Amino acid sequence: MISLSKKVKKETNHVVNTRVSIRDRLLTKEVQELETNLPSTCKISFPNPNELCKMELTISPDEGYWHGGKFKFVIDVPEDYNMMPPKVKCLTRIWHPNITEDGAICLSLLRQNSIDGLGWAPTRRLKDVVWGLNSLFTDLLNFEDPLNIEAAEHFSKDKASFRAKVKDFIQRYARR
Repeated sequence: MISLSKKVKKETNHVVNTRVSIRDRLLTKEVQELETNLPSTCKISFPNPNELCKMELTISPDEGYWHGGKFKFVIDVPEDYNMMPPKVKCLTRIWHPNITEDGAICLSLLRQNSIDGLGWAPTRRLKDVVWGLNSLFTDLLNFEDPLNIEAAEHFSKDKASFRAKVKDFIQRYARR
């Protein structure tokens, strides 16, 4: 004889196993929006099309110091998205004041808590992350609050030498 409590427990377990996470529902919608609103310098790909939470972003700047380079980023969206920001790493070695040679990125909206008040909020979307990363190669370039202090100091001391080192890194690590 099946008791009501066993039946409810059995049905509840079945529902939990087939439930789509909030993150996955959000990503389904956001990825569609992103594909229609991607900067012309960006391309997004999914190593596993069934996992929208892991994507690769390639940025090919068409102006500025990094013009001519191709920079690859990996974006990993955590299960508690959109309460937590995606984790992003630059896979291409780069000479940049806001990106370390190891791939760590200084971008306010990627931080849960930010001093400038522009950190992650549940109202932000993947498109904000992509546009923010793209802007690191143009208008969001920040020499005043760098993550790569050596690159920022290099820029302030000798802009021509900085430009030459950026071009050297592009030739060695980021050729199109």
